[in-house]
Amino acid sequence: MRLILLGPPGSGKGTQAQRLVHRHGIVQLSTGEMLRAAVAAGTPVGLQAKEIMANGGLVPDEVVVGIIADRIEEPDAKKGFILDGFPRTVPQAEALDELLKKKHLKLDAVVELRVNESALLARVEKRAEETRARGEEVRLDDTPEVLTKRLAQYRSMTEPLIHYYSERRKLLTVDGMMTIEHVTREINRILTALGALEPKEHEEPKRAARSASKASKTAKKTAQKATRKAAKSAKKAAKPARKATKGASKAVSNARGTKKAAKKAGKKAASAANARKGVKAPKKAAKKLTKKRAKR
Repeated sequence: MRLILLGPPGSGKGTQAQRLVHRHGIVQLSTGEMLRAAVAAGTPVGLQAKEIMANGGLVPDEVVVGIIADRIEEPDAKKGFILDGFPRTVPQAEALDELLKKKHLKLDAVVELRVNESALLARVEKRAEETRARGEEVRLDDTPEVLTKRLAQYRSMTEPLIHYYSERRKLLTVDGMMTIEHVTREINRILTALGALEPKEHEEPKRAARSASKASKTAKKTAQKATRKAAKSAKKAAKPARKATKGASKAVSNARGTKKAAKKAGKKAASAANARKGVKAPKKAAKKLTKKRAKR
């Protein structure tokens, strides 16, 4: 993966470059950092760059291109790199295209961090205050005065790169005013969609997705098993109740049958009694008639 990060000074290019380095194992080629190292070491090019940087100027193209040409030949840059702070002009971009072509390399994407300039000045002022509070020396190119000059240079010299890379279908724009986390997520999202990430960089997300899917299936299966077990237990617990209900129903039915039989038996007994009474009455009448005739 080979990228360029574009954006005015203070837009967060360095921070996002470091995050990409950490996540994807590529190297950051920051011309600013290399030049500052040269300034700190007091080398001839460092002393030359010190004065230019202090005034908000730009280091000559041939120096920067030479640094990059040597740097991308080193072993740690074989997997990929991020150019932070270069190119700054269209001629530099053309020189970089030529350099990559000679080395049989291609540029995957150019990510522009678009920000509000007034917000950038506030950021730099805050950063300078925090640096002083820690007892550290503020960078020569990290003051509001120098930033104002560099922003003007960016507008006149570097912004044309947006059109340059847009024409070559390499430009991807991200809102740099979002939080650092949001900017990082958006950069990774568009790089993934673009296919700029190597296949093995997708293995971990895919493994995570597979694990999540497997866990979901296991949870679903466990839930279904628990539901079936609970239903079985409930059915088993309800069985005695159903049995008792059935027994009670049978008892009621038996009681109703007994009552009905008793009532029927009572009716039969009454009918028999009435029959006996009817037979006895004629006999008594006949006996009485016989006695009456005998008297005569």
